[in-house]
Amino acid sequence: MLVHAILAAAAQAWPPFVLVAGLLLIGAVAAADGMFEALGSRLARTRLGARSLLLALLALVAVVTAVLNLDTAVVFLTPVLVHAARERRLDERPFLYGSVFMANAASLLLPGSNLTNLLVLRSDPQSGAAFALRMLPAWIIACSITAAFLAVAFRLEDGRASSAAPRPLRLGLGAAATLAATALVVALPNPALPVLALGLAATAARRLPPRLDARSLALLFTLAVALGALARLWHDPARLLESRAPWTAAATGALASVLMNNLPAAVLLSARPPTQPEALLLGLDLGPNLAVTGSLSAILWLQAARAVGARASIATYTRLGLALVPATLAATLAVLLAAQM
Repeated sequence: MLVHAILAAAAQAWPPFVLVAGLLLIGAVAAADGMFEALGSRLARTRLGARSLLLALLALVAVVTAVLNLDTAVVFLTPVLVHAARERRLDERPFLYGSVFMANAASLLLPGSNLTNLLVLRSDPQSGAAFALRMLPAWIIACSITAAFLAVAFRLEDGRASSAAPRPLRLGLGAAATLAATALVVALPNPALPVLALGLAATAARRLPPRLDARSLALLFTLAVALGALARLWHDPARLLESRAPWTAAATGALASVLMNNLPAAVLLSARPPTQPEALLLGLDLGPNLAVTGSLSAILWLQAARAVGARASIATYTRLGLALVPATLAATLAVLLAAQM
């Protein structure tokens, strides 16, 4: 019984972890090519006003999150947004908090955009295109509300652009690997191994030491398997979602994310196929914007912020999240339900 539960949990968990590893490798190649910094630098030197610059950079975060995973976006784009604000002598807070809030909000679009998507959908394999078609309206609403909230929550006044020349934009191996990975994620029900192979090949071709914390991923995988096995032997967590309304599933996912992090929450709540998987994903993906305990991306964001000397406040994160999450969760769930009618 125990062995069967462990094997079933491992079968649920390994494809998401392999896919995320491949996407992180590809993101590292794109970062080494200077693609993210060049895009951010060019946007900072345009004639866009302060709020328009913020919205353009948040759109960049949303796109990178959708195609390369939210952890990749947080790690590589948080410094880009902070430096862009500094180049224009703007208040860097909306850029700093926007990088993580938008990454979580934009992780709804594709299965590979968020590890929790892959864990919940493991019992219902479907192509990335089919999933994206179902989640697109909610994704647009989540990204739009997040961007609008950040644009009005802080008082942004136009600053002065730097006179230094922007970094040249070279679309090399990283850009090609990103496009190829996106095609694989959209086209294949289980693109984990092809994307990992692509990430390893791109890293080797770029002659780049793999920027992958294998120990942390292995630890998270072990935790996911252990919790998955527990959930298969102890059915009470999964029963929380049986015959429940979509609003309850979304709220349960959001609350569980804050209390125990969305990764173990996803494993515990999806050991049995949930009756409202999309609603559950809304809670698991958007709920982490309530507190830094909600997701791995928030921890990575704190590290990325401190690496560039930005003052990331956990209290401010929560204060902003308490205003943002109820609005995004209610609006996206309403759109999702309307689309299902």
